[in-house]
Parts: sequence; structure tokens; C-alpha cells
Amino acid sequence: MSETENILFKEESYRILGACFAVYNDKGCGFLEQVFHECLEIEFEAEGIPFRSKPPMTLTYRGRTLTQTFQLDFICFERVLLEIKAVSNLVDEHRAQVINYLAASGYDLALLVNFGHYPKVQYERFIRGEKLKAAAQRVPTIKEEIYL
Repeated sequence: MSETENILFKEESYRILGACFAVYNDKGCGFLEQVFHECLEIEFEAEGIPFRSKPPMTLTYRGRTLTQTFQLDFICFERVLLEIKAVSNLVDEHRAQVINYLAASGYDLALLVNFGHYPKVQYERFIRGEKLKAAAQRVPTIKEEIYL
């Protein structure tokens, strides 16, 4: 079985990223994150991608629910987290945010998509698992898979 056949939520990921590419192709890289967020809501609806926008998520500590919550950008297909940015380049703080979101939410896959990168959308896949390890294959500045 090839590596591409083993991609977690492959079809869902491709559809989500396709919507991101469509938004980027129309809007480019010069807007605030909120603009891209709204465009994605419209694109997801047009493409029939089920999503929840800005769902609040609860946090627990030692078995107790905290009053503080966190807010994801999107949950798509009820199985893929989507965190978007509009910055020149992704940095470790963005990755740490996504890693924490995966750990706190219990979801297995997150996509981190950056609309501020030129000349292409920058994206990384994060997969929750037993260990954190960088993926063997990497497309420079465009794709990275991180296993948790």
C-alpha cells in the first residue's frame, strides 16, 4: 500500500484544502485572517463541506471543567480541525497552538493553513498519535505532516 493510500481522512483533507486554494486564488495573500475565514464559510457552503465555524471548546484540568475555553477556527466533517492564519510565514507558536488544540479536543487530524504566504498557500497536517515526529516527506514551505 502506498503512502498516499494511508493518508488520514484523505478525501476530506483534499476537499478542505481545495476550498482553501479556491479562496487564495480569488483573494490572494493581502487580507486579514477574518476575511479568509468568512470566504471559507462561503466556499465550504458552496462545495457542500460540512463545517462548524468558531466552535467553543471546553478545557479540563484534573477532571474538572475549566471556565476558560478555546475557540477553533473550523471543524470540518466533524473530524478535521482547521486552523487558519494570515501571516508571512508559519512559526512554532502556530504549530504549538494546533498541537494543543488536537490534544485538548481529542480529534485526530488538524490542518494549519496560512493565507498570508506568497506565492502559495502554506499548509501543514498534524496527526495525533503516540509520538511527535516530523514526517519523512516534506514539500518545502507548502506541506508538513507532524505526528503527535
